[in-house]
Amino acid sequence: MKKNKSSAVLRWVLGVPAGILLLIAAVCCFAATWYVQTYGKLGFDAVLYTLFSNLSGVQSGLIRDFVLKALLPAVLCTVLLAAVLFFRSDRQLVLHLLGRFRLRLYPFSWPVACLLCVALSGGLLLKAADSVELGDYLYSLNHQTTIFEDRYQDPAQVEITFPEEKRNLIYIYLESMETSYFSREQGGALPSNLIPELYLLAQENVNFSHNDTVGGTADITGTNWTIAAMVSHTAGIPLKTPAGIGGNDFGGSGGFLSGVTSLTDILRENGYYQALMLGSEASFGGRKQYFTEHGIDRIHDYCTAVEDKIIPEDYYVWWGMEDRYLYEYARQELTEIARQGQPFAFTMLTVDTHHIGGYPCELCRDTYDEQYENVLACASRQLSAFVEWLRQQSFYENTTVVIVGDHPSMDGGYFARNVDAGYVRHSYNCILNSAVTQGNFRNRGFCSMDLFPTTLAAMGCTIPGDRLGLGTNLFADTPTLMEELGEETLEKEMTKYSRYYFDHFYFSETP
Repeated sequence: MKKNKSSAVLRWVLGVPAGILLLIAAVCCFAATWYVQTYGKLGFDAVLYTLFSNLSGVQSGLIRDFVLKALLPAVLCTVLLAAVLFFRSDRQLVLHLLGRFRLRLYPFSWPVACLLCVALSGGLLLKAADSVELGDYLYSLNHQTTIFEDRYQDPAQVEITFPEEKRNLIYIYLESMETSYFSREQGGALPSNLIPELYLLAQENVNFSHNDTVGGTADITGTNWTIAAMVSHTAGIPLKTPAGIGGNDFGGSGGFLSGVTSLTDILRENGYYQALMLGSEASFGGRKQYFTEHGIDRIHDYCTAVEDKIIPEDYYVWWGMEDRYLYEYARQELTEIARQGQPFAFTMLTVDTHHIGGYPCELCRDTYDEQYENVLACASRQLSAFVEWLRQQSFYENTTVVIVGDHPSMDGGYFARNVDAGYVRHSYNCILNSAVTQGNFRNRGFCSMDLFPTTLAAMGCTIPGDRLGLGTNLFADTPTLMEELGEETLEKEMTKYSRYYFDHFYFSETP
């Protein structure tokens, strides 16, 4: 009796941890697969940031999608595997060897079931690690780059000269906007141009291109999700997450990249009033922390839109409010800001074209078979209408407008269905009313980090050496780091660990 009781206890001691391990491994595997299918292969840095950053205000559809496509299948898979491995029955499948030996094939003995459970767990964890490129991340931790020591130009050490009459800045991040949506004849990836208004704006104004016509910005590790893109555009560096430190620590007691001097820091020092506007909650992904830490005076988001009665108190769609309300809000606030009589910088981020499938608002037309294409076409029209409104305002003549895609789209399903696998995607860029109109705009090798000094140059600023951060003023004759090193080498350096980065940018006191 005591022996049977001891055996039962041993089975529980072995079986429960093995089952828990299997569940954890299954969740990791399905979650990693879901992440890559949803966001694409962004590198493990991005995964770390997503895991530990503030998820307040995340689109409810993403949570539901994760539960249905990752969490629930993982639980069901675990239950099924556990049922097979730990199945008990008096009837057994036995293999007789040489007439003398009996090998029990099924049901498995308890130790064998536990060993198989551990082995399966290991296989699932390896698949998860491969999906999110954990191996590359661990490799990078043991291989350091010196690109920041060798090439980083600290903006705090550069005497940037502003024109006597300072120009205003409007910086518009278009969610997931890229040049792939142009027609193939125009350098895009599709049969027809989904965003003709955006194409025309780029064609008629300043557009830095990777080809000999309208083109875009290369995608580099550490710059290819929204907050990382905002950091690279405004600070000229990628966003890296230290091992063991989560995204919530950005904006904590140590600040969010408190050792960095960014575009908004520079504008603050030069007397600019600055505002940030989003259609979602600003706290999501560290955006509020970053911009508050670096000189923004006022943040307008979904929450303030409710307070300002742009939308009803109980209104919530997609990530908060759609872009038609965002543009209405922007018109209202820009009108008020312009009356203050001081130079201003207004940054906004659209949301309708976020994956998966985008959000079809009341302004969208049913032109294309795919919802995402209708949303993209609508986004192009809405931006064009907003630009036309800007051009009619008294402040426009002395205002530089920068329009960029924050990063390439993460709607992997759409691109798998519609875009050739070998097509190299680039983010959209266009500068209106630039103080500089001459330069080498075509067949350039550049990334979003180069937009940092380029924006100041477009505002009429003089930058000795034409470099800030790791970025290069694209109006100048100075080659970018990508042009000097090659895209492959620059990409490789961006994936490596940098002690300098964390010592000077992450842990440093505010400059």
